[in-house]
Amino acid sequence: MLFDPATTPRGELYSFMIRAVAPRPIAWVSTVSRERKLNLAPFSFFNGVGSNPPALLFVCSREKGGRKKDTLLNVEETGQYVINTVPEALAERMNITATEYPHGVSEFEKAGLTPAPSQRVLPPRLAESPISFECELHDLMHVGGDEEGAGTIIVGRIVLVHADDSVLKDGKLDYELYHPIGRMGGMEYTRTRDRFTMIRKKYTPGM
Repeated sequence: MLFDPATTPRGELYSFMIRAVAPRPIAWVSTVSRERKLNLAPFSFFNGVGSNPPALLFVCSREKGGRKKDTLLNVEETGQYVINTVPEALAERMNITATEYPHGVSEFEKAGLTPAPSQRVLPPRLAESPISFECELHDLMHVGGDEEGAGTIIVGRIVLVHADDSVLKDGKLDYELYHPIGRMGGMEYTRTRDRFTMIRKKYTPGM
């Protein structure tokens, strides 16, 4: 079966893409507007960029009618945001913040979550999240125009990391304590409890 973007309906291709590119980590992004209105929203097109400087990216897609999401508007206005991680225990409340509330409504309040002061950026971090990355905007890349489904790649430099001791063992992140979740296709998510280890081989002549 072939999917040609030129002829396949956008929604059909998108549905296949998010099922094929899985599991995906979730960036739970907290931002603030110029008017100091808080916003919290999850994004599953999310990953690391590099370690020198340490940087993360996530993608914010246009909504119906090509409207920019509050997250993108706030990042464009302030140049700052916090990426919080989503452990299994917070899955339901993360899902509440995915609701398309009217502009200016605080998802923190709707989901019963607590904004905590950041140290290097204006937007608050999420107190309940075990790991938060304070970020300053490095670059925006618009892929597509201003139509529904077009994406904006938001790249940010990490300026400070908050890691709760509850997910650390001997100073290192421990998956038996952390339990992050991942996004699959549709309304499906995955746990990260079933893991396996593979040792990467080093090249030697004659291999």
